[in-house]
Amino acid sequence: MPEAPLSPVEQAGLADVETLFNPPHDRLMRQRFISAFRKHVLVDKGAEMKAAYETAEAPAFRRARGRAPKDLNEVRQLMLKNSHFRIYSVLRLHGQEMPWPSVMDDIEATHPKLQASFAEARRRNPAGGTLKLDPSFKVPDYIRDQEMHHIPGTFAAEYCEDDVAQAAVTSFGGRVFAGGLPHRKENPGGVAETIANYLKQKFPHFAPKRILDVGTGNGRNLVPYQDVYPDAELYGVDVCAPGLRWGHAMWEARGKRVHLSQQNAGATNFPDGYFDLVVSSFFFHEIPVVLTKQILRENHRLLAKGGMVAHMELPPNCEVDPYYSMVLDWDGYANNEKDYCEYRAQVPRDMLVKAGFKANDSFHAFIPNWRSFGADKFQRWSKGEIPAPTHGNGALWFVFAATKA
Repeated sequence: MPEAPLSPVEQAGLADVETLFNPPHDRLMRQRFISAFRKHVLVDKGAEMKAAYETAEAPAFRRARGRAPKDLNEVRQLMLKNSHFRIYSVLRLHGQEMPWPSVMDDIEATHPKLQASFAEARRRNPAGGTLKLDPSFKVPDYIRDQEMHHIPGTFAAEYCEDDVAQAAVTSFGGRVFAGGLPHRKENPGGVAETIANYLKQKFPHFAPKRILDVGTGNGRNLVPYQDVYPDAELYGVDVCAPGLRWGHAMWEARGKRVHLSQQNAGATNFPDGYFDLVVSSFFFHEIPVVLTKQILRENHRLLAKGGMVAHMELPPNCEVDPYYSMVLDWDGYANNEKDYCEYRAQVPRDMLVKAGFKANDSFHAFIPNWRSFGADKFQRWSKGEIPAPTHGNGALWFVFAATKA
């Protein structure tokens, strides 16, 4: 039999930009140590801290006040003096800072190849995706003025024309950041994979033709939607050019047609009713709440009738107990995310209603990670036969969603 003709992507023979990162043994071991260290702090030290709260701080508060702490602020004031919390905080801060420098030497050494990979992908464009950047676009102050997650240069820094270096730092440093955590290892795009499968089961007749991911970065939590909805066109917007360049290079090499553009998600150039599904992952807690509300209004404009929004985010204060709220808000105080705490104080359904969605068409859910939970258990959970795991470290995602009437 004659061999099947090569696809345009196979003919192009592009090198996947993410395969060009090959640290030598010693630096690889350093990166693995940092992943293990972060796991130790977040899981083991986190458990010790919780035990200290439950066995010492909370009982002492109850004896003194005759009641349990009423909110995260009272819990935080208790724990600020607790040695377990102080040790956890110091170690976690170091664990937040360490991943990014651990990959920089190798990114600098590989930088010419990384740049060449992007340039070649953009020149050949075998998958037919698009990349639209705006040279006059002004990166918002909330990005420029705080190095979120302690990433030097945050997401937007550029050091040469068409630079992808900062995207490499966030991509490879992000692997170190999450690589040792339960449910995160070897699971890129886990949020998109989970939400897509959840929507498919909950709304079996829903078949979006166009999907938009806001705050898409490199599109890692956009592309997995196409595994569940293979006929859907994929679009992603972000304000930072390095990640968009990186995503274009990556998806062209992998044969995925993705349309990426540099836009503010609160005021896009797409026409009314253009999309059937608008999504995001870990996005809103990193931007001002006033912009979150603007983006949700824009989401409503962009959706066709019967279309849906499905945003994965941190659970708000109203959905978790005061202790866990205190733990989550740690990032707002110590991780250069100044809008974090204000966002978590919001009620997602209220924001959806104010954006134009009807209360009866809005909902939220805690959804188990699709891959780590397993397809069979996921289906049993969706039928109410078994409970979900606890939220944290990627075992369970909080999603708020709505359908446009």
